[in-house]
Amino acid sequence: MTSRVPVLLSSSSVFPEPTAAAFEMAATVGYDGLEVMVWTDAVSQDAGALKGLADHYGVPVLSVHAPCLLVTQRVWSSDPWERLTRAAQLAESLGAPTVVVHPPFRWQGDYARNFAEGLTKVRGRHPDLTFAVENMFPVKMAGRWVVPYNPGWDPTETGFDAYTLDLSHCAASRIDALEMADRMGTGLRHVHLGDGTGEGRDEHLVPGRGNQPCAELLRSLAGRGFTGSVALEINTRKAASRPAREADLREALEFARRHLEPSPAVTQG
Repeated sequence: MTSRVPVLLSSSSVFPEPTAAAFEMAATVGYDGLEVMVWTDAVSQDAGALKGLADHYGVPVLSVHAPCLLVTQRVWSSDPWERLTRAAQLAESLGAPTVVVHPPFRWQGDYARNFAEGLTKVRGRHPDLTFAVENMFPVKMAGRWVVPYNPGWDPTETGFDAYTLDLSHCAASRIDALEMADRMGTGLRHVHLGDGTGEGRDEHLVPGRGNQPCAELLRSLAGRGFTGSVALEINTRKAASRPAREADLREALEFARRHLEPSPAVTQG
């Protein structure tokens, strides 16, 4: 039975297999839809190709992750504003209500200096979309911790209308995911579900394999008035075969559905 909250598969969860394979596996395992991670795979950038795959497999694209990673800094354009605009246009063409975006890197010039104001302008041009800014984490470089984001990795410190809560990133930044959800408040519109051990790195484990409050967070969403979607963003790179990868994706989906289902009402005798 499909949960009230749509459970999506992030196309990044099937890497190193391509975007097209994510549609096939989402259909096979039974996800409600897909989050497309726009990256160097040409299919992930192509609205026509994505529509064709969505129709063929019966798996709608319900969120688009803008190309914000270090490896996607030249996807579509070297201009981050152009990349964000293209991601919004892709989401609109696919009927996806949500665009996931990271806080800017410090070296991104005008984009970094004026991100909040610029995002407001982009939202004004695409009023039917939710631009959900994701919490990130500090990284270790040359033996010390640095924050490569401006003004920081925690978007609630700036304040935005909508957020993506990533539990693996909470583990990497060693913060309480439930407290982060509280800070996001009614702006919590999207969840990246993946586990972590708090070892200071981004692990994206299958939920239940780390020590993050994945189950507690999912069970709390109804009480938070959550009306968005949950996307499984897990690392299956070490899966030895397609069946092994699908087994991880199935375990993750079953975990999400189990903890999103409302508790049965207690009847009085």
